[in-house]
Amino acid sequence: MDKVKMGIIGFGCRSYGMTSILLGFDDVEIVAICDKYEDRVENGKKLTQEKKGNIPFGTTDYKELIDSGLCDAVYIATDWEMHSPIACYAMEKGVGVAMEVGGAYTVEECWNLVDTYEKTKTPFMFMENCCYNRDELLATAIARQGLFGKVVHLSGAYAHDLRQEVTCGKENRHYRLRNYLTRNCENYPTHELGPMAKVININRGNRMLYMVSIASGSFGMEQYVENKGEDLVNKDLIGVDFAQGDVITTLIKCANGETMSLRLDTSLPRSYNREFCIRGTKGMYEQISNSVYFDGQPEYWSSVEYIDKYKDTAEKYKSLLPNEWKIITKEALEAGHGGMDFVELRDFVDRFKAGKEMLCDVYDAASWMVITALSEKSIKENGSSQQIPDFTRGKWQQREPVDVLTFGSLEE
Repeated sequence: MDKVKMGIIGFGCRSYGMTSILLGFDDVEIVAICDKYEDRVENGKKLTQEKKGNIPFGTTDYKELIDSGLCDAVYIATDWEMHSPIACYAMEKGVGVAMEVGGAYTVEECWNLVDTYEKTKTPFMFMENCCYNRDELLATAIARQGLFGKVVHLSGAYAHDLRQEVTCGKENRHYRLRNYLTRNCENYPTHELGPMAKVININRGNRMLYMVSIASGSFGMEQYVENKGEDLVNKDLIGVDFAQGDVITTLIKCANGETMSLRLDTSLPRSYNREFCIRGTKGMYEQISNSVYFDGQPEYWSSVEYIDKYKDTAEKYKSLLPNEWKIITKEALEAGHGGMDFVELRDFVDRFKAGKEMLCDVYDAASWMVITALSEKSIKENGSSQQIPDFTRGKWQQREPVDVLTFGSLEE
């Protein structure tokens, strides 16, 4: 396959950025745009025409786009509720899927994804961009070298002040608002869980067994609304109770003995951080301080390398990065989320064209997304333990790990 003909389903803010990157690939052609809002369809058509000269087919019906026969694959970035139904429909029609992240609403939704993929074998990738980020990849490479010893515990967070985005949901036609009003759960687990799962080979030699979640009270959104008062864009929210707790903490136990800790922290004032951390018997990695520590001797790398004492150490570990990060261009770094969107999309297109396994496959999608549905039940039951389904049906014990990209070696 020389060129991938792509359809875009859902054309909000996220999709605009990702489509812009795809339009820069010589081996991708955007042939169709779909959104339930006509103005967004027109925005997608206009963007494509400006960047590539062609005007793609446009529709407000995702089934019409998939049934058109125009697309080899579709990129899905709609509201969370529709990700899985659209993905299943596309797989049934033999159209490849690149599905954006979000939590599942039911366990059955996750099984439907797996069952549809196993029946059709249509290519499917879960678009968890943090699995392609430079920091997470570098820490994973060091872990794969065995330098942290046996990994024992991993932790991370989706720590992101979303108060303005949530309260402007009606005006911006964004799905988060209705979720925060009616649900209380770990609604966005995969930014932290995805990279952790790759470090300890979840679904490929390891699996998650059970989990518990607890929620703080819901105070942050309501305080934000009260403080905004008459300046609030959506005054209908004044005096409304939000169901979503401000901080959701989830603990997971794995088959090979590891534990993982996730935190959703989006309703209180704060700076952005994913707080990715690996703890092992010989050392640790910590994203907050951008540092590594080995038993008995601290060593550091920094994105702003002003500490001459550790410059050689930093360069040594950066040699482990995949070539895609060593040769990344300024344009790619600026394309979205510091370059990881570009690397992720490039990897999807390359794997799709070559017929290779996807890094984040349907089993990853199901097992990571199901945390949302299970956390909602756990919270309702005062932190009760929830069994995590084995979506591989036992195949996790034989499946080999798939690296994101090709890592280097300290011995080279």
